[in-house]
Amino acid sequence: MTFHGRYPGCAALAVAVQIAVTVAVSPARAQVPTQPQDAALNAEAAMNDWPTYHGTYKSYHYSGLDQINTGNVKNLEVAWMHFPERATRGLQSTPLALDGVLYYSGSYSRLYALDGATGKTIWAYAPELDEELVAKQTHSPYNRGIAIGHGNLYVGTVDGRLIAVNLKTGKPVWDTKLLDSKKVTVGFTGAPLVVKDMVIIGAQGGEWTGRGPIFGVDGKTGQKKWEFFTVAGTEEAMKTWGGDSWRTGGGGGWMPGTYDPETNSVWWGTANPAPLYDWSGADWKKSGPRPGDNLYTTSVIALDPDTGKLKFYHQELPHDAWDFDSSVGEFVMIERGGKKLVVHANKSGYVFVYDRSNAKVENVWPLVKNINFVKSIDPKTGELIGRRDLSEGKVDPPLCPAIAGGISWNSGAYSPKNGLFYRIGQEWCMELTVEKTTPILEPMAQLNLGATFKIVAPPDGPARGHLSARDPVTGAKKWEVAYKQPPLASVLATAGNLVFVPDAEGIVHAYNADTGEELWSRNNGIGHNAGIISYMAGGKQYVAVPAGWGSLVADEFVALYGEPFKSMSKNTGALIVYALRQ
Repeated sequence: MTFHGRYPGCAALAVAVQIAVTVAVSPARAQVPTQPQDAALNAEAAMNDWPTYHGTYKSYHYSGLDQINTGNVKNLEVAWMHFPERATRGLQSTPLALDGVLYYSGSYSRLYALDGATGKTIWAYAPELDEELVAKQTHSPYNRGIAIGHGNLYVGTVDGRLIAVNLKTGKPVWDTKLLDSKKVTVGFTGAPLVVKDMVIIGAQGGEWTGRGPIFGVDGKTGQKKWEFFTVAGTEEAMKTWGGDSWRTGGGGGWMPGTYDPETNSVWWGTANPAPLYDWSGADWKKSGPRPGDNLYTTSVIALDPDTGKLKFYHQELPHDAWDFDSSVGEFVMIERGGKKLVVHANKSGYVFVYDRSNAKVENVWPLVKNINFVKSIDPKTGELIGRRDLSEGKVDPPLCPAIAGGISWNSGAYSPKNGLFYRIGQEWCMELTVEKTTPILEPMAQLNLGATFKIVAPPDGPARGHLSARDPVTGAKKWEVAYKQPPLASVLATAGNLVFVPDAEGIVHAYNADTGEELWSRNNGIGHNAGIISYMAGGKQYVAVPAGWGSLVADEFVALYGEPFKSMSKNTGALIVYALRQ
């Protein structure tokens, strides 16, 4: 259902999300190019579209549109809203836009194509899922994004499938089963990535007793072309898992990576190993449940998109014992001092800068203050200095950052206009008791945490968040905005010299990209936990913000902060689209 017109965001959403909604389906109106992924190659151009999850292959989360700018952003108002039929765990996806049509996914991998100017429904698609299986999964049933290519829209499902639907009609084209989700108890929640002929997608599964596969699927036929295991995917990696621990090693690449056309490399981040917390202490190379470095978990890897073969990698945290995935974080492709670099944020709160040709570490810098799992990370080599490895029992003092990370899976933004990188950091720690566990594989694989925990405030003050504007290579900070609660949504930068941040309480903020001065804000009435984009339709610039609350991290906000999160619904949501007042 779409609401069009000038509605105060808070009031409209609070009322409308209670409505039982049905979506009318009508024929598509737009002519769709067969290779929209070509548009993803250029991040600097003033683009009308948002054709891939990170905006473009350069992962800037930046719109080249400047119709909305620092001079007129105060005139932004709600243009239209769309409400999905099911919004269990809120909305967590990043929309796409192409040729004036906006596409997005909701819970249960439901898809919507909407007129970008009016919000009118063009088509809607709801795949049939194994609801009994979905109910048994920890992360279900949200979906975090989609991909466009070859005239299709692609979406993964939590019961282990990758589906293509026709971009113009919403009719299914193919439906490929990639995972035995009844056995491994994981599926797909992250967005696919279209690269040339391939659709690439990674499975959930950091804490599950699997091997975290990433798949390459023919975009036209749905045929699986290759599969790469993030756990022991090569002979070299197999040697880094003591005994048979690789069989239940976890891993996964649950958020989308990106593509570097110059080297024909797909960069992807991988998840933590299982069990998540290891009780071996300092003897982790030889004892405990998974002795060794545990390649290629908590790593950035570069794959050949045509074959799925590993080209090069860097393991950001060897033998990750803290759940600080590398699957979070975009891969920002920039050039500096004659070098081609890629910037990647790790869940630990550190940001890694690599040589784009071989993943050689160029720098490492901390985004957050409260870090005690290591003393530091060598900025020239990436070596962990002063590891804090955990033994069985209570961990004292509390571990920082918390399991939710110093950096979460929401994306930052980079502005090629001023060269600044905008990233949300999270300041919190956790009380933790490490417990010995045995992997459970039958009748279904089970979550293997190896600990109980509670998120608490850090030593230097309350649990909180911040947005900082930094040099992406050196980490030098230009400005910072503080938040009482960490925002869990992605950031958007635009050529209008703006930075948009949807926060946890429900407010969307617009800041001056150079100074951090707040220029505009509106209350959407419910927390944000998704991606924000900008696009052009009918000659007009729009900003689209999915609103809806209820992720695993969001669940912790009730104990940490009380209201409004104690009373905030977790199973409602809306896509709210803004434009300049006429």
